[in-house]
Amino acid sequence: MPSRSNGLTAEMEAVRTLALVGAAAAGKSSLAEALLYKAGAIGACGSIERGSTVSDHDPLERRMQHSLNASVMHLTHAGTRIHFIDTPGGADFLGQSLPALEAVETAAVVVNAATGIEPMTVRMMAYAASRHLARVIIVNKIDSQGVSLAGLLADIQATFGRECLPLNLPDGVGRQVVDCFFNRFGQSDFGPVEVAHRALVEQVVEVDAAFVDRYLEEGDVDPAELHAPLEQALREGHLIPVCFVSSRSGAGVAELLDVIVKLLPDPTEANPPDFIVGEGAEAKPMQASPDPALHVLAHVFKVTIDPYVGKMGIFRVHQGTLTRDSQLYIGDGRKPFKVGHLFMLQGKDHVEVSHAVPGDIVAVAKVEEIHFDAVLHDAAEDSHVHLAPLAFPVPVYGLAVEPKRHGDEQRAWEILGKLTAEDPCLRIEHVAATNETVLYGLGELHLRIVLDRLREVYRFEVQTRPPRIAYRESVTVPAEGHHRHKKQTGGAGQFGEVFLRIEPLARGAGFEFADEVRGGAIPGQFIPAVEKGVREVLMCGAIAGYPVVDVRVVVHDGKHHSVDSKDIAFATAGRKAFMAAIREARPVVLEPIVQIEMDVPEYSVGDVTSDLSSRRGLVTGTSALGGGTVTVGGQVPMAELANYQSRLNAMTSGQGRYTIALSHYEAVPPTVQQTLVGQYRVREDE
Repeated sequence: MPSRSNGLTAEMEAVRTLALVGAAAAGKSSLAEALLYKAGAIGACGSIERGSTVSDHDPLERRMQHSLNASVMHLTHAGTRIHFIDTPGGADFLGQSLPALEAVETAAVVVNAATGIEPMTVRMMAYAASRHLARVIIVNKIDSQGVSLAGLLADIQATFGRECLPLNLPDGVGRQVVDCFFNRFGQSDFGPVEVAHRALVEQVVEVDAAFVDRYLEEGDVDPAELHAPLEQALREGHLIPVCFVSSRSGAGVAELLDVIVKLLPDPTEANPPDFIVGEGAEAKPMQASPDPALHVLAHVFKVTIDPYVGKMGIFRVHQGTLTRDSQLYIGDGRKPFKVGHLFMLQGKDHVEVSHAVPGDIVAVAKVEEIHFDAVLHDAAEDSHVHLAPLAFPVPVYGLAVEPKRHGDEQRAWEILGKLTAEDPCLRIEHVAATNETVLYGLGELHLRIVLDRLREVYRFEVQTRPPRIAYRESVTVPAEGHHRHKKQTGGAGQFGEVFLRIEPLARGAGFEFADEVRGGAIPGQFIPAVEKGVREVLMCGAIAGYPVVDVRVVVHDGKHHSVDSKDIAFATAGRKAFMAAIREARPVVLEPIVQIEMDVPEYSVGDVTSDLSSRRGLVTGTSALGGGTVTVGGQVPMAELANYQSRLNAMTSGQGRYTIALSHYEAVPPTVQQTLVGQYRVREDE
């Protein structure tokens, strides 16, 4: 009688995982629907227009008729369990599509036959290659009118390499497809099948010297014998299969299911995921083994938080066998949680299962401690195991948000925190310099969808505006300031007189306060009050309402009254003396200058550098990244980057991305300073 372990091993080897990635409108969701239908997982194909597909089940997705979230599904075909993840194709939703690559052996890059290779196609191919995944290109909508599929295949090979070879070919003007791996003879819309068959076999046998010798001697090799070298070719990127399909007519869908089962890698055949153990410089690589008999290692690649259902963690099992009632730790957490229910997902539906083996994608619900990128394990020695992080684009498009109702600030922070927990490319930050809560995303559409979700799912209304620029004020020359504060109200009066001088400090030096009063002109107990008054100006500004920086204040003389001198009198005198000195010290408004790095296509470098110069920016250098991408470095005022991602998209056909980091502060141009000072005076008058 076979052992339980052997049975689980056989089950694991009958698992396939793939992520459907690529540009928007490539037909990923409709392809997922066609696969589910052909495998008998659903009774009828849903429609994107009617909002009835399995994957696009979110109300916002149905309204927009676009995928906004990664959706997990599964089916069974020829005794093999296939997990696949439908991902959004918009550049603003990379926080949903990229994590799917951490859960699969194969990235299935879907290309719309009518529109061809798009920027997101190139980007997802590169991301998949960086994670050492097997890649397959699926050309969808092959029955579209007026398309040249042969021309598209040539474009694919020109863009991604000659290793992109068709596993099947369209026939009957896209009404069906013909296998050209197992099948040597026949005709297709591209001509004789034998030409494509020979190219495939030659590409595969190149990775195995023994098969090369056989091929040279015999002129062909039985494809049934090529499974091992085929998997090696997929692992090494030596072969990137191309499959043709029409999700609309169903042409090639059954053949695609057969390709997934017969040719794509199972968990034992793919490159192992890049786990590391330890932190920082001490971290070392570690390899998880797809063995169902070992201790559990699983990785959380997606978290959903529903205001009614609660939190759900969706994860890929990489090692060991997970069962109901398992005790699992979350990362370095010391308290385990019990797996009460284990689910496989079918879009919004949860299918309860008894166990999961390496390769399975499953979920647990109502575990509040679970979080994105967590490693789940059942052994104490795995508390410091992590998956090597993905290089997510940095969210730099910001909106200041505040609740419409006063007093809802804490609730706003909590809800926004839940939304950021679901999306690694969404960030919330309280900016102390401007006292604003700023929500950062990848672009205008990204944040618009987040705000729609905030309103429609959580029934919470917020007001938004562009974030304030964190300007500063400073001085450029030394100056003196003096103020006598005298107030008589019938009872005890107020009196304090302060003489001080100020001088500029180097950029970034901050603030210095010195007491050089001699002879008790200002008694020592009142000096802290003078400093308090000065610091009030530091916070609120003197000419434009922004904090004052890089200045030294020296109090050197004053007068006091034995009865009427009080802390409040010297605080007021110190504040007004400081403001008077600033106005004589040629004050300037400083603006933040950021270091910017942009990854852009080579053809757009001229437009990008010219645009940066027009924004008062300075280009500091360029460097080639390979693959037709160039990094442009520079410095630019933060104020010039409002809506910059939209502008960069226009110049780079949506391929450009940028990151920023604060570099330094420098004086704004005189015209800008006049505007800022004028606006402040208007606010003061009001």
